[in-house]
Amino acid sequence: MIFQDFSYACPTNIQEAITLLGEPGMRSCPIAGGTDLTIALRNNSVKTDRLVDITRISELKSIKINHCISIGAAVTFAEIIENSILLKQVPLLVNASEKVGSYQIRNLGTIGGNVANAAICADSLPALVCLEADAIIQSPHGQLRLPVSDLVTGPGQTKIPSGGIIQSFEISPLFTGIKTVFERIGRRKSMAIARLSLAGLGSTGSDGKINRVHLVPGASFPQFRRITIVEDLLLGKYPDENLFVAAGKAMANQFNLVSGNRWSAEWKIKAIAAITERALRQIFGGNNEN
Repeated sequence: MIFQDFSYACPTNIQEAITLLGEPGMRSCPIAGGTDLTIALRNNSVKTDRLVDITRISELKSIKINHCISIGAAVTFAEIIENSILLKQVPLLVNASEKVGSYQIRNLGTIGGNVANAAICADSLPALVCLEADAIIQSPHGQLRLPVSDLVTGPGQTKIPSGGIIQSFEISPLFTGIKTVFERIGRRKSMAIARLSLAGLGSTGSDGKINRVHLVPGASFPQFRRITIVEDLLLGKYPDENLFVAAGKAMANQFNLVSGNRWSAEWKIKAIAAITERALRQIFGGNNEN
């Protein structure tokens, strides 16, 4: 397959990038790691006149910890994994990043690209939604803030405006006592896309009852979202094996409602129940407290 012809630009600030991406008469496409885009260009599933390389923009490459955690969209998964502060503050995102592809993919692939690509199997998306992260977006019409759960509207679909790019993701630090987990099923342990995943967090109160829980499946539902009907089943209850099994069944029932007649539905119904139970055991009986 021969690549299509296109030009290349490398802006050094966000405004320059927005100007290039919004230039009339030019089909411009942002590129950072290119791990998904390169394949799309080779397959001619993306048409562009110009690639706009955003990796030289310092604002997109920074990780800042102030009142919240801010991660630039062009930060690679390897950089997330290697950041000791992120490991302490948001281990869920680090754990999800460790599951992405291979060493080579993690060294090139960016968190912003993973979200903007909006693949149903994306590893970062369940974690970001579980952490209630916001995406900061720059566009020709100004800045926009959207919860990541609202930004991605379906497989390959987002609310990023034409000519816009994700600048960063902002995450509020987790309270002490909250435990997190990222479960993933793939054909292999590495270098394989997720067939099913689950990001979760939770905590118990002084009375031992569950007072907070977020559960976000990946590679299963059309949108990345918290499954609140399962969370509500858990809230206010003492964590035990019977409760975990009931929650697993409830998650499987929710998946069954949206799965239709896909060939993978039969095994995924069983698998999503199993990883929900396993995640809850780790959250409410493990030792990964922040």
